[in-house]
Amino acid sequence: MKALLKNISKLLLFIFLTAFTQIGGIVYLVSLVISKKWDKNLKFKTSIVFLVLYIFSTLLITPLIAPIFGREKVIHSDKIQPTNYWTVFLNRNYVQPELNELLQQTEKRLRRTKIEIHYLDANFPFINKFPLLPHLSHNDGKKIDLSLIYETEMGQITNKQKSISGYGLFENPTESEFSQVKKCLTNGYFQYDFPKYLTLGLINKELVFSKEGTKILIENLLKNQKLGKLFIEPHLKVRMNLKNDRIRYHGCRAVRHDDHIHIQLK
Repeated sequence: MKALLKNISKLLLFIFLTAFTQIGGIVYLVSLVISKKWDKNLKFKTSIVFLVLYIFSTLLITPLIAPIFGREKVIHSDKIQPTNYWTVFLNRNYVQPELNELLQQTEKRLRRTKIEIHYLDANFPFINKFPLLPHLSHNDGKKIDLSLIYETEMGQITNKQKSISGYGLFENPTESEFSQVKKCLTNGYFQYDFPKYLTLGLINKELVFSKEGTKILIENLLKNQKLGKLFIEPHLKVRMNLKNDRIRYHGCRAVRHDDHIHIQLK
């Protein structure tokens, strides 16, 4: 019975690591083999082997293999950075080269502004249709989430965020704005505001949503013809007076988009 429970726990860990990092499950299996063959009485031996192999694979091996699947890491620069480096550590920062080009071209247009592009989840490095949980569509290298822009109480644009993960801190509709959020939740789509559990903690509570800064970011993204769709919550689209047809509503089966912007290639 003890051996059965141990094997079940290993299986569950394999599934968890695969689901949230894609490569973690395979690295874990290799770690088990190496740990078993490594004739050394060392506490947390398997964990140490796994961590070393995982970091090595994430930093060196995965970036070399990903182009075979038509993907590459999001290219960082002065104005393009991850909102949270866990995105990079978990291999959720891969896109098709065309999406990197879109981000770089947008960066050039933002050069004379204080606005930076801070990205959240993109895609895993390998295999189309492999799900990037909890997202429904981040599975082909064509999608990436971007953080909203915030400002200080004095109206100065900042590139800080209001949650550690970058998700889950919503810019709710006002009383005078139509609430798609309320409509979806009322109709039974309980997962719609699920990201509120994914903040990992709230920070910079003094910051407020920058309507001007977020609008500038979105308008410059829309100047690129490679952009197929942009998802944001309807009340923010109205609030920022955005009218481009590529700004779409994502539907109640997804999660709400007033804590981030979703963009995708055609």
